[in-house]
Amino acid sequence: MELKQLQSFCAVVQYRSFTKAAEKLYLSQPTVSTHIRQLEEEFGSRLIVRTTKSIEVTPRGQELYACACGIVHLRDDLLRSWNDEDEQVIRIGASTIPSAYILPQILPAFRREHPDSQFHVFQSDSEGIVEGLLTGAFDVGLIGAHIHGEALELTPFYEDRMVLITPVNDHFRELAACGVTIEDICREPILLREKGSGSKKCISSYLRQMGVEESRLTVTARLNDQESIKNLVAGGLGVSIISEKAAEDARDAGRLMTFELPDGGARRELYAASRRGAPVNRQTRQFLDFVIGFYRGKRVHDPSAPSNERLIGEIFSGTKYKVTYEASMGAHLLCRAAFWLAHRGKMPYNDKKCGRRVLRCTN
Repeated sequence: MELKQLQSFCAVVQYRSFTKAAEKLYLSQPTVSTHIRQLEEEFGSRLIVRTTKSIEVTPRGQELYACACGIVHLRDDLLRSWNDEDEQVIRIGASTIPSAYILPQILPAFRREHPDSQFHVFQSDSEGIVEGLLTGAFDVGLIGAHIHGEALELTPFYEDRMVLITPVNDHFRELAACGVTIEDICREPILLREKGSGSKKCISSYLRQMGVEESRLTVTARLNDQESIKNLVAGGLGVSIISEKAAEDARDAGRLMTFELPDGGARRELYAASRRGAPVNRQTRQFLDFVIGFYRGKRVHDPSAPSNERLIGEIFSGTKYKVTYEASMGAHLLCRAAFWLAHRGKMPYNDKKCGRRVLRCTN
């Protein structure tokens, strides 16, 4: 007999429905049914009888329900007691993007305000984080997928934009001049994230909206590590679609080129998650509030805003300069274009400070 079996049994009795119990526990209905069957086999007795419209709990099922609820409540009380004793430790489960690119910004800032706080951080995909929240392994989850159901409390805290990343070569420099189409993406070998990843779900949703079945893509690899994807793309294995936040460092270092996705691209929310009704200590509540407020007012990806390429074109329109936009330069290139405006055309051919070309300008 396992705790998860008792949790499923209590939920089925409480909601008088296998389907509703599965939704509340964020489990599949077959999984809940398996848990009930395993309990019945262990006790050698029917506990629940299904009817056409509802379920009936047998007398022995009623006895088990009273005991099972006591066990589940005792476990919650014990967790609450331990949380009170170990209040300074915050157990965080984070999917790939929040773990690698969000927490390095948030944790130092939070600890400056709460110097006694400690963190236990675990990384997994979004589905793994949800499972950890539901079993009580994590106090807080930071995930990149919206989870349906009432078992979790989800609050969006950051808008993440997906971009196409490519190797830096003449082929993609030529594409940068006219923009990338969905047909261009379908023609390139592509690397994708693993099933269960929030990024993968976002990409799949975008491709469906564009009328592209995954079977049309030439998938060269599926990986569960963002850094490996970037390294393989830089090495020439193919292209990929990843979080813009994850691509920033390699793009700024000149190892990758980034392109906006066609037709408005793909965006998703990152969520701060906790288990509904779970005991939450003071430190964890402060951390949740801090995460939710940290990026408030910092969302810069307005879907109606013009792209960097369009802004560059408008800045140099009507001048004697012919400008070739290089997508890998991103916002830095735009800053240098603004410098050109301020200095009436004294635009440097090379940016000596960062040691790379920012604009190709010819008279």
